[in-house]
Amino acid sequence: MNSPLISRFPHLRQDFAASLVVFLVALPLCVGVAVASGVPAELGLVTGIVGGLVTGLMRGSSLQVSGPAAGLTVLVFEAVQEFGLPMLGAIVLTTGVLQLLMGALKLGRYFRAISVSVVEGMLAGIGLVLIAGQLYPAMAAKAPDSGLGKVVGLPRAFLDALGDGPALTSLALCAGTVVVLALWKHAPAKVRSVPGPLAAVGLATLAALVLSLPVATVEVKGLLGAVQPPPLDAFAGFAGVGVLGTVVAFTLIASAESLFSAAAVDRLHTGPRTEYDKELIAQGAGNAVCGLLGALPMTAVIVRSAANVQAGARTKASRVLHGVWLLLFAALLPGVLAYIPIPALAGILIYSGAKLVPVRALVVLWRGHRGEALILAVTAVSIVAVSMFEGVLIGLALAIVKTAWEASHLRLEVVDKGAGPIEAYLSGNATFLRLPKMLDSLESLPQDRPVRLDLTGLHHLDHACRTALENWAERHSATGTEPVEVTAPEEPARATVA
Repeated sequence: MNSPLISRFPHLRQDFAASLVVFLVALPLCVGVAVASGVPAELGLVTGIVGGLVTGLMRGSSLQVSGPAAGLTVLVFEAVQEFGLPMLGAIVLTTGVLQLLMGALKLGRYFRAISVSVVEGMLAGIGLVLIAGQLYPAMAAKAPDSGLGKVVGLPRAFLDALGDGPALTSLALCAGTVVVLALWKHAPAKVRSVPGPLAAVGLATLAALVLSLPVATVEVKGLLGAVQPPPLDAFAGFAGVGVLGTVVAFTLIASAESLFSAAAVDRLHTGPRTEYDKELIAQGAGNAVCGLLGALPMTAVIVRSAANVQAGARTKASRVLHGVWLLLFAALLPGVLAYIPIPALAGILIYSGAKLVPVRALVVLWRGHRGEALILAVTAVSIVAVSMFEGVLIGLALAIVKTAWEASHLRLEVVDKGAGPIEAYLSGNATFLRLPKMLDSLESLPQDRPVRLDLTGLHHLDHACRTALENWAERHSATGTEPVEVTAPEEPARATVA
């Protein structure tokens, strides 16, 4: 008989296991983003906890997980350097209020018009940057700031690691973690009841302790000392143009990244779709709380969101629980975290990043839709070379250009074998803009020959073109020629129209 708890929460087992996986993925991201942003590591954990306990409880995208945003790292670093750490809280608080207002005005739903190729390109680009970025801590080295710098600097980092014993040890521990993750699906069913990332980190931690390996471990101090609500005089800085520009940049980038991520997460599961306006409100509430606590800004993070889906999460309970684990371990058991090797956590992120790169999907897309494959590749490369937000904008611009090109592209191919019917193939988009040229080509066909018109290559056939084709078919057959045979897109073997 099921317990009352299981009856009330039927997916608790899957969500509990997924929450542990997300916790292990979120931990290095929270700490790493904070350090890269020039603030104490604890503030990254505070944002991760708020992302789980506040945003995680709210409606929007049930499987999306929020936390400190890698895409805002450079902006946060510059803001802290220019305005100071106390001002950061005021900026993040204002960002949250603006997001709440945008959600209330139902502006979030406009982010649904996103090309699938752009979304998949975003996933691929983030995966590549994540892999490149985590290879540095895997080799006990400092990662460059930019995505392109991370990729370009890898050969030199590998060469330096070859002559460094501790770096090789760290890299070996990372590689072992990745191997465990890759092979975990082949383990016996009873063993697989333990999440793969949890087992991989546990084995790596045990190996580091037993063998006394010289590898870096997580360093976290008390949370309460790091929390600094913004003082009232910090809001006086909003009189300056620089602060207002920073707030606008935070708001737009945080909102766009979160809603782009929501579109990507919807592609990864078959459950309830994202309610964009409510998700924007949830993000705004989370950022408002983060601002009150003086923490980092938050967005939805595709890496931990993808890990949440892939780990089998079914409801928002998994993301709430991951916030609980972050809070318990960081606040009550920071000493336990100190035993976890950073290269093991890097291995989890490298493995997660590799899953975001759709190599097989790109090959299939290239065979059937090369334009879409190009958009995917350009988006991914742009994210690596520039940044996530600008890379997505480049992908969207390319998708718009492609759509405009296809919308005005119509091709008529005529095959005349000298005997029998003339075969005419229309492909592309038949709109009124191409109507004159299309009719000129069809009317130039011999009037005394039967015609087979194949429309299956059309992506769109508007009313004007459909009517014009029917009228042309009637005129062509009026001279006593056999009726024009039309193969329509919806009906593969449709008979005559006239």
